[in-house]
Amino acid sequence: MSNVSLKRTSLYASGSSPVNLLQARFYHEDCLVYDLEDSVPLAEKDAARLLVYNLIKYQRPTDKYIIIRVNGIYSEYIDEDLKAAVRCTPDAIRIPKVEYASEVKRVAARITEIERKAGLPEGKIELWCNIESYLGALNAREIAEADPRVVALALGAEDYTASVGATRTKEGLEIFYARNMVLTACRAAGVEAIDAVFSDINDKEGLTKDAALSKNLGFDGKTVVHPRQVDVVNAAFTPSAKEIRLAKRVLQAVEEGEKLGKGAVTLDGSMIDRPMVLRAESTMAKARAAGIEL
Repeated sequence: MSNVSLKRTSLYASGSSPVNLLQARFYHEDCLVYDLEDSVPLAEKDAARLLVYNLIKYQRPTDKYIIIRVNGIYSEYIDEDLKAAVRCTPDAIRIPKVEYASEVKRVAARITEIERKAGLPEGKIELWCNIESYLGALNAREIAEADPRVVALALGAEDYTASVGATRTKEGLEIFYARNMVLTACRAAGVEAIDAVFSDINDKEGLTKDAALSKNLGFDGKTVVHPRQVDVVNAAFTPSAKEIRLAKRVLQAVEEGEKLGKGAVTLDGSMIDRPMVLRAESTMAKARAAGIEL
């Protein structure tokens, strides 16, 4: 876990708003998602694509993981989106509404084709797949394992609930199954799990609870749609002082036990097992990645 790259927050910035695109770099999100899909009106698709291309090509933020969300796989815009996105070399391309592994393979193959034509290194651009329907959730593991480029799955709650006929609520019980399907698929495939947007940008208390639930379930981060959500979500996914203290104590106890040749090590009367050690190592790695003095 020494090379942990935090993906606590993925902030969308609309490709049709120059102000939005420029301002987005000044917040504390780990990942910046330049959007060509939902936030861009049909009449502005071409202009947004050109704007995002030039921004990344010539004014790319250096302290962010840069993602472009392209339009839908079956849309008339996808090929032009991919050609522009690949040529400005973001860290990743985010594909909306993925339902089958075959769709990922097709997009990945097209990206490779564009890289070859442009004389770019092959395989460098990663893929994030948005899981936004019951079919996507059911096929999440196959999607996560579809291609080596896939490094993350991100749950889209609004479309998912619409696909199953559920009502979207702040409590989120209606997406609990989908959350676990996406999460377990990510763990099986060894990729990042990104939780859904909390839609009410004015409800800080609700967001705090939702982010805490995401973190406790095991997610690596959340998508956010407004800058005021960034710090709240970052805080939820950053190890607390209490978690860091416990992690240090676990690792120190294990180290001392090894020095003394002990087969079993205890802490506060409880046996330290392998999962506890892995959790402690993960906590320390995330703390270091967040710039916390240890």
